[in-house]
Order: sequence, then C-alpha cells, then structure tokens
Amino acid sequence: MKVLIRQTTIVHSASPFNGLLKDIFIEDGIIQLIADSITEPADLVIEQPNLHTSIGWMDVYSHFCDPGYEYRETLETGANAAAAGGFTDVLVIPNTNPVVHTKSQVEYIIQKSNTLVVNIHPLGAVTKNAAGAELAEMYDMRRSGAVAFTDGTNSIQSPGLLLKALQYVLAFDGTIVQVADDKSIQPQGLMNEGIISTQLGLPGKPAIAEELMIARDIELVKYTHSKIHFTGISTKKGMELIREAKSSGLQVSFSVTPYHAVFCDEDLADYNTNLKVNPPLRTREDMMAVRLAILRGEADAIASHHIPRNYDSKVCEFEYAKNGMTGLETVFGAIGNCLPLNEQGWTVEKIITLLSEAPRKIFNIAVPELKVGATAVLTLFNPATEYIFDEKMIASKSKNTPFTGMPLKGKVIGIINGNKTHFN
Repeated sequence: MKVLIRQTTIVHSASPFNGLLKDIFIEDGIIQLIADSITEPADLVIEQPNLHTSIGWMDVYSHFCDPGYEYRETLETGANAAAAGGFTDVLVIPNTNPVVHTKSQVEYIIQKSNTLVVNIHPLGAVTKNAAGAELAEMYDMRRSGAVAFTDGTNSIQSPGLLLKALQYVLAFDGTIVQVADDKSIQPQGLMNEGIISTQLGLPGKPAIAEELMIARDIELVKYTHSKIHFTGISTKKGMELIREAKSSGLQVSFSVTPYHAVFCDEDLADYNTNLKVNPPLRTREDMMAVRLAILRGEADAIASHHIPRNYDSKVCEFEYAKNGMTGLETVFGAIGNCLPLNEQGWTVEKIITLLSEAPRKIFNIAVPELKVGATAVLTLFNPATEYIFDEKMIASKSKNTPFTGMPLKGKVIGIINGNKTHFN
C-alpha cells in the first residue's frame, strides 16, 4: 500500500527534518521520500490542518488482561485502545491468569499479538505467580522476548527478594519495574491520607508508603549497581529522591501518569470510583510537582497505567471499588488538558520525546527512525485540537475512566506501523 502524508510538521529531535513542514511518502511500510511537496499517486492520502508526525509512541505500563481476564480486556481490544491513543508499542504487565512467569507465557503473548497493529512487549513477573515469595525464571523469559521484569500491581515487598532480583538481571542488563507501595503501611487505605480523606471519612494511604519504598529500592540499586524503573510516582518527595539518585550516577528512572498530573485528592469529593487508583491521587502540591516533572523533562517517561475494570468493579461503594482506570486513549489529550502545549514551541517536542524516544531508551528497545529507507513507525496528531472526550472514543473493552465528558487538548489522528495502519 502507498500512503502519502501531506504537509505535516515533523516532531522528532533526532531527525534533520525536526520542526519542518514536509510531505512523507510511504510504500509497503517503508518511508520512500520526505520532501517539501510530493506528487506520487497513493492509495491513502492523509491531509489535515495542523498535522504533526512523530515516531510511534510507546507506553511502559498497561494491563491487557489476557489470558484469564478477557472480560476486562483482550490483546486485540488493548491493541485497539493503544492505537487509538497514538501508541505503536506497549509494555504489558504480567498480572494475568496464569501470571506471565514462564517463557511459554511470554511466547503466548508475542505469538498471539504478532498480527496486531500495535507491537506488544511482555513484561515478565519477577516472582512466581507475582506472589513475592520465590524468583521466577527471568533469564528464560528474557530469551523468549520479555523486555523487563515486574510483579506489576503487586509491588515487591521483600527487600531481600528484590536484592536477589536486581543481582539476577545484571547478567543480561535487565531492568526491574516497580510500583512503589509499602503495603505494610495503612494497607486498608482507600485514598491519599490527608485533610481530604479526613473530611470524606475514608481511611488514608500516606505518601510515606511510597517514599519509603523508593528510598529502600534506591539503596538496593546502589548496592547491586543494577537498574530499576519506578512507575506511577505521585509525590513531590518521591521524585526528589529519584532525582538525587540519578544525579549520583545510579541507574534509576521513573515515569508518571497523566491522571496524577490532572487530578488530586480534592477531586474525590463526590466519591468517583473511577478516580480510585494506586498509587492514590495525592495533594494539589504533589499534582503540580508531577506537572513540573513533565514540563522540565525530569520524568523519564509518561505511563498510561491502563488498568481496565469491568462494570461491577467500579459501579459500587467506594470501599469495594477496585483500583485503576483505562487510560491509553486519553494520554495525549489529558497532558494537553493540564500543560501549556504550544505546537510552535518546545513543550510539544518535550512531551513527544517522553512518549516516544525516552521509554525505548530506558528498556533498550530500538528507537525508530524518521528518514528515507526506514520502516514507518509513526504517530500522527494535532496538538491544538480541543474536544470533549466521549465514551464512543473508547476502544478498550472497559469504560472505567473519569475523562468521559471532560475537555481535552491534543488529538491523535492515527498510527502507521510498517504496513499496518489505524486511524481514528
């Protein structure tokens, strides 16, 4: 198939065309020509006002629920949600049934998803059944295609076990992904502990449960000289701890979620269960710190934390609601909702870098090139489009999102991934 993208602003810091208005001609998934004006006949012509094109975006933390929880999401519906959100690549957590803790389960995900429009990269479990008791066969999973290792929604509680895991992955330059949450501190907490939790009469989860685990894990990295990636960091102090560790030369990185940049604990005043997440929404000060981390490029990546839930898990009392929200379709628009995206300025390029180049570098995944002769791995978007997010825009099997009915800024037009395409 021949595809012609007309008059698009290229956003890719490594490209000599960065910031320039060009036509891009693609044939059979390969970029054949980039020029001011191209007249080649094409099967598909894409031409829209204020069209922008970057290399394909990558999400570092999503739950596609397959196998075992296909009533919440499947690899197919997850891929559709990712494509709708502008992602050509997604790292999926192992909290399925069975848990992805052996090479055969890694191979199942790779084989089942190899025809999908999105590249799905399995994250293998650190421990058997992600239960935090005994190390899984990470080396075998790595050889079968696992790009990194995490117990996903089950934070690794034992420092001794995490120490062994960090030492284990050194042999193949692997990375451990951790959601920082000390479950021994207020395990019954339903939201951030503070003034708002007291006013709402809900048990709180203090920020120190996140910060203590970050501090602990940094010390383990210092001891092992291994690599760790913290995802979903939600507190100002937590980010400060990680920045200090990075400045001292440790291989520590972190990602933040769009929803921690858009919402804070004050937004729980009406007990909206779609805002029940882990780590919980923190204070307004923490929310502003997350925004600054994105704007300043201090965060290493943006992670959707796409956690689909079925209807009954969210339409219930707040106490019984499950943590998580769907988020792949709303990442870009949510960031635009709270940050001053300027299609002519540095901010858009900074956001796109956090969505495309930066996450691949964290996990040693090849960064696509936007040049003649390269495979077309592209995301097309308009950073200035303002719209109201509607449930009909959700491609995920689950609809548990607080963004329905909210104004968003920045709209994804589609993706091109080799000879596969998806347009909204």
